[in-house]
Amino acid sequence: LINTGVRPRVAVLREQGVNSHIEMAAAFERAGFEPLDLHTTDLMGDPSRLQDCQALVACGGFSYGDVLGAGQGWARTILFNPALREAFEGFFTRPDTLALGVCNGCQMLSALREIIPGTDLWPDFRANRSRQYEARLSMVEVLPSRSLMLGDMAGSRLPIVVAHGEGRAEFAADGGPRKAMAADLVGLRYIDGRDGPATHYPANPNGSPLGVTGLCNEDGRVTIMMPHPERVFRAIQHSWHPADWGEDGPWMRLFRNARRALG
Repeated sequence: LINTGVRPRVAVLREQGVNSHIEMAAAFERAGFEPLDLHTTDLMGDPSRLQDCQALVACGGFSYGDVLGAGQGWARTILFNPALREAFEGFFTRPDTLALGVCNGCQMLSALREIIPGTDLWPDFRANRSRQYEARLSMVEVLPSRSLMLGDMAGSRLPIVVAHGEGRAEFAADGGPRKAMAADLVGLRYIDGRDGPATHYPANPNGSPLGVTGLCNEDGRVTIMMPHPERVFRAIQHSWHPADWGEDGPWMRLFRNARRALG
Protein backbone atom coordinates (compact mmCIF):
# COMPACT_ATOMS: atom_id res chain seq x y z
CA LEU A 1 0.00 0.00 0.00
CA ILE A 2 3.04 2.29 0.23
CA ASN A 3 4.66 4.00 -2.71
CA THR A 4 8.21 3.14 -1.66
CA GLY A 5 9.75 5.53 -4.17
CA VAL A 6 8.22 8.51 -2.38
CA ARG A 7 9.32 10.06 0.91
CA PRO A 8 6.57 12.39 2.18
CA ARG A 9 7.90 15.57 3.76
CA VAL A 10 7.25 15.98 7.49
CA ALA A 11 7.72 19.39 9.12
CA VAL A 12 9.61 18.80 12.38
CA LEU A 13 8.40 21.91 14.15
CA ARG A 14 10.30 23.47 17.02
CA GLU A 15 10.46 26.66 19.02
CA GLN A 16 12.84 28.20 21.53
CA GLY A 17 13.26 25.61 24.32
CA VAL A 18 12.16 22.57 22.31
CA ASN A 19 14.69 19.75 22.69
CA SER A 20 13.30 16.53 21.18
CA HIS A 21 13.40 17.41 17.49
CA ILE A 22 16.49 15.34 16.63
CA GLU A 23 15.04 12.07 17.95
CA MET A 24 11.71 12.87 16.31
CA ALA A 25 13.31 13.49 12.93
CA ALA A 26 15.27 10.24 13.23
CA ALA A 27 12.11 8.22 13.92
CA PHE A 28 10.21 9.73 11.00
CA GLU A 29 13.18 9.29 8.66
CA ARG A 30 13.42 5.61 9.58
CA ALA A 31 9.72 5.26 8.78
CA GLY A 32 10.22 6.58 5.24
CA PHE A 33 9.68 10.33 5.60
CA GLU A 34 11.82 13.29 4.55
CA PRO A 35 12.15 15.39 7.74
CA LEU A 36 12.27 19.17 7.35
CA ASP A 37 13.64 21.09 10.33
CA LEU A 38 11.36 24.10 10.78
CA HIS A 39 11.57 26.72 13.49
CA THR A 40 8.46 28.84 14.04
CA THR A 41 10.44 31.88 12.91
CA ASP A 42 11.11 30.11 9.59
CA LEU A 43 7.38 29.96 9.03
CA MET A 44 6.96 33.57 10.09
CA GLY A 45 9.28 34.49 7.25
CA ASP A 46 7.53 32.19 4.75
CA PRO A 47 4.28 30.53 5.94
CA SER A 48 3.89 28.88 2.52
CA ARG A 49 6.63 26.38 3.45
CA LEU A 50 3.96 24.40 5.30
CA GLN A 51 2.14 23.78 2.01
CA ASP A 52 5.01 21.55 0.86
CA CYS A 53 4.55 19.18 3.82
CA GLN A 54 2.13 16.27 4.15
CA ALA A 55 2.84 15.77 7.84
CA LEU A 56 3.68 17.96 10.81
CA VAL A 57 5.05 17.06 14.22
CA ALA A 58 5.27 19.51 17.12
CA CYS A 59 8.11 18.33 19.35
CA GLY A 60 8.66 18.20 23.09
CA GLY A 61 10.59 20.49 25.38
CA PHE A 62 9.86 23.77 27.11
CA SER A 63 8.88 26.42 24.57
CA TYR A 64 9.38 29.90 26.01
CA GLY A 65 10.39 28.22 29.26
CA ASP A 66 6.70 27.46 29.92
CA VAL A 67 6.49 31.00 31.32
CA LEU A 68 3.03 31.59 29.82
CA GLY A 69 1.89 28.05 30.59
CA ALA A 70 2.97 24.87 28.88
CA GLY A 71 2.72 25.30 25.11
CA GLN A 72 0.63 28.46 25.44
CA GLY A 73 3.25 30.93 24.22
CA TRP A 74 4.02 28.72 21.22
CA ALA A 75 0.33 28.43 20.33
CA ARG A 76 -0.29 32.16 20.71
CA THR A 77 2.61 32.93 18.41
CA ILE A 78 0.59 31.11 15.75
CA LEU A 79 -2.90 32.27 16.71
CA PHE A 80 -2.00 35.97 16.94
CA ASN A 81 -0.05 36.06 13.67
CA PRO A 82 -2.64 36.24 10.85
CA ALA A 83 -0.36 34.72 8.20
CA LEU A 84 0.77 31.86 10.47
CA ARG A 85 -2.76 31.19 11.64
CA GLU A 86 -3.97 30.96 8.06
CA ALA A 87 -1.14 28.60 7.12
CA PHE A 88 -1.78 26.23 10.05
CA GLU A 89 -5.54 26.35 9.65
CA GLY A 90 -5.10 25.49 5.98
CA PHE A 91 -2.83 22.57 6.88
CA PHE A 92 -5.24 21.10 9.42
CA THR A 93 -8.21 21.32 7.04
CA ARG A 94 -6.40 19.61 4.16
CA PRO A 95 -7.70 16.03 3.82
CA ASP A 96 -4.27 14.60 2.89
CA THR A 97 -2.26 15.61 5.98
CA LEU A 98 -1.27 14.12 9.34
CA ALA A 99 -0.15 15.86 12.52
CA LEU A 100 1.42 14.67 15.77
CA GLY A 101 2.05 16.63 18.95
CA VAL A 102 4.26 15.19 21.71
CA CYS A 103 4.75 16.62 25.22
CA ASN A 104 5.20 20.37 24.73
CA GLY A 105 3.88 19.89 21.20
CA CYS A 106 0.84 18.10 22.63
CA GLN A 107 0.15 21.07 24.89
CA MET A 108 0.64 23.46 21.99
CA LEU A 109 -1.69 21.63 19.59
CA SER A 110 -4.30 21.38 22.33
CA ALA A 111 -4.12 25.18 22.65
CA LEU A 112 -4.66 25.41 18.85
CA ARG A 113 -7.87 23.39 18.89
CA GLU A 114 -9.97 26.36 17.72
CA ILE A 115 -8.32 25.89 14.30
CA ILE A 116 -8.14 22.07 14.34
CA PRO A 117 -11.40 20.40 13.24
CA GLY A 118 -12.93 17.76 15.49
CA THR A 119 -11.22 18.69 18.76
CA ASP A 120 -14.14 19.98 20.85
CA LEU A 121 -13.59 17.28 23.49
CA TRP A 122 -9.84 17.83 23.87
CA PRO A 123 -8.53 18.93 27.29
CA ASP A 124 -6.10 21.60 28.40
CA PHE A 125 -2.92 20.44 30.11
CA ARG A 126 -2.19 21.75 33.59
CA ALA A 127 0.43 21.36 36.32
CA ASN A 128 1.08 17.84 37.60
CA ARG A 129 -0.66 16.95 40.86
CA SER A 130 2.78 16.39 42.38
CA ARG A 131 3.60 20.04 41.64
CA GLN A 132 6.95 18.96 40.26
CA TYR A 133 8.61 17.89 37.03
CA GLU A 134 8.17 14.14 36.43
CA ALA A 135 10.72 12.24 34.35
CA ARG A 136 10.29 8.48 34.41
CA LEU A 137 9.45 5.37 32.44
CA SER A 138 5.69 4.76 32.62
CA MET A 139 3.38 2.07 31.33
CA VAL A 140 0.58 2.96 28.93
CA GLU A 141 -2.15 1.05 27.16
CA VAL A 142 -3.10 1.83 23.57
CA LEU A 143 -6.90 2.06 23.38
CA PRO A 144 -9.10 1.56 20.32
CA SER A 145 -9.46 5.02 18.81
CA ARG A 146 -9.81 6.88 15.53
CA SER A 147 -6.11 7.78 15.47
CA LEU A 148 -4.48 6.78 12.20
CA MET A 149 -1.12 6.59 13.96
CA LEU A 150 -2.33 4.25 16.72
CA GLY A 151 -4.94 2.30 14.77
CA ASP A 152 -3.51 -1.24 14.70
CA MET A 153 -1.73 -0.90 18.05
CA ALA A 154 -4.89 -1.15 20.17
CA GLY A 155 -4.46 -3.53 23.10
CA SER A 156 -0.71 -2.97 23.37
CA ARG A 157 0.70 -2.29 26.83
CA LEU A 158 4.09 -0.64 26.50
CA PRO A 159 6.73 1.27 28.45
CA ILE A 160 7.26 4.86 27.38
CA VAL A 161 9.21 7.91 28.57
CA VAL A 162 7.43 10.80 30.29
CA ALA A 163 9.16 14.10 30.98
CA HIS A 164 6.91 17.02 31.85
CA GLY A 165 5.78 19.38 34.58
CA GLU A 166 2.34 20.19 33.16
CA GLY A 167 0.79 17.01 31.79
CA ARG A 168 -2.47 16.72 33.72
CA ALA A 169 -5.39 16.61 31.30
CA GLU A 170 -8.15 19.00 32.41
CA PHE A 171 -11.44 18.58 30.57
CA ALA A 172 -13.90 21.47 30.38
CA ALA A 173 -17.15 19.46 30.42
CA ASP A 174 -18.46 17.26 33.21
CA GLY A 175 -17.60 13.69 32.34
CA GLY A 176 -15.19 15.00 29.73
CA PRO A 177 -12.76 12.07 29.69
CA ARG A 178 -15.58 9.54 29.46
CA LYS A 179 -17.20 11.49 26.64
CA ALA A 180 -13.89 11.55 24.79
CA MET A 181 -13.51 7.80 25.31
CA ALA A 182 -17.05 7.12 24.14
CA ALA A 183 -16.27 9.11 20.97
CA ASP A 184 -13.14 6.95 20.37
CA LEU A 185 -10.87 9.97 20.74
CA VAL A 186 -8.69 8.65 23.59
CA GLY A 187 -5.76 6.65 22.26
CA LEU A 188 -3.48 6.30 25.30
CA ARG A 189 -3.91 5.95 29.05
CA TYR A 190 -1.52 5.23 31.90
CA ILE A 191 -1.94 1.81 33.47
CA ASP A 192 -0.93 0.33 36.82
CA GLY A 193 0.73 -2.98 37.66
CA ARG A 194 -2.58 -4.83 37.23
CA ASP A 195 -3.16 -3.42 33.73
CA GLY A 196 -6.00 -1.22 34.96
CA PRO A 197 -6.23 2.55 34.36
CA ALA A 198 -3.72 4.26 36.64
CA THR A 199 -5.42 6.69 38.98
CA HIS A 200 -2.67 7.10 41.59
CA TYR A 201 0.88 8.44 41.61
CA PRO A 202 3.45 7.40 40.42
CA ALA A 203 1.84 5.01 37.89
CA ASN A 204 -0.15 8.07 36.84
CA PRO A 205 2.63 10.67 36.89
CA ASN A 206 0.47 13.79 36.54
CA GLY A 207 -3.01 13.07 37.88
CA SER A 208 -4.91 12.96 34.58
CA PRO A 209 -8.46 11.58 35.05
CA LEU A 210 -8.77 7.90 34.11
CA GLY A 211 -5.09 8.02 33.15
CA VAL A 212 -5.84 9.77 29.85
CA THR A 213 -2.61 10.86 28.15
CA GLY A 214 -3.18 10.70 24.38
CA LEU A 215 -6.03 11.76 22.10
CA CYS A 216 -6.90 12.29 18.45
CA ASN A 217 -9.34 14.45 16.54
CA GLU A 218 -12.56 13.15 15.00
CA ASP A 219 -11.09 12.09 11.65
CA GLY A 220 -8.00 10.59 13.29
CA ARG A 221 -5.49 12.68 11.35
CA VAL A 222 -4.24 14.67 14.36
CA THR A 223 -2.84 12.81 17.38
CA ILE A 224 -1.53 14.35 20.60
CA MET A 225 0.19 12.65 23.54
CA MET A 226 2.20 13.69 26.56
CA PRO A 227 4.65 10.71 26.60
CA HIS A 228 7.62 10.53 24.21
CA PRO A 229 7.46 7.64 21.67
CA GLU A 230 10.46 9.10 19.82
CA ARG A 231 12.67 8.39 22.86
CA VAL A 232 11.96 4.66 22.79
CA PHE A 233 11.53 3.80 19.09
CA ARG A 234 14.76 1.75 19.06
CA ALA A 235 15.12 -1.48 21.04
CA ILE A 236 18.47 -0.31 22.41
CA GLN A 237 16.72 2.62 24.13
CA HIS A 238 15.02 0.20 26.54
CA SER A 239 16.78 -1.01 29.70
CA TRP A 240 15.58 -4.53 28.83
CA HIS A 241 13.77 -6.02 25.86
CA PRO A 242 13.02 -9.49 24.48
CA ALA A 243 15.82 -10.83 22.31
CA ASP A 244 13.55 -11.20 19.30
CA TRP A 245 12.73 -7.50 19.05
CA GLY A 246 15.59 -6.81 16.69
CA GLU A 247 16.56 -3.20 15.97
CA ASP A 248 13.14 -1.55 16.32
CA GLY A 249 11.10 -1.12 19.46
CA PRO A 250 7.29 -1.40 19.34
CA TRP A 251 6.79 2.39 19.21
CA MET A 252 8.31 2.38 15.74
CA ARG A 253 4.90 1.09 14.61
CA LEU A 254 3.37 4.51 15.33
CA PHE A 255 5.71 6.20 12.83
CA ARG A 256 5.24 3.48 10.22
CA ASN A 257 1.49 3.81 10.64
CA ALA A 258 1.88 7.49 9.76
CA ARG A 259 3.78 6.56 6.59
CA ARG A 260 1.19 3.95 5.64
CA ALA A 261 -1.67 6.43 6.18
CA LEU A 262 -0.17 8.73 3.55
CA GLY A 263 0.09 5.93 0.98
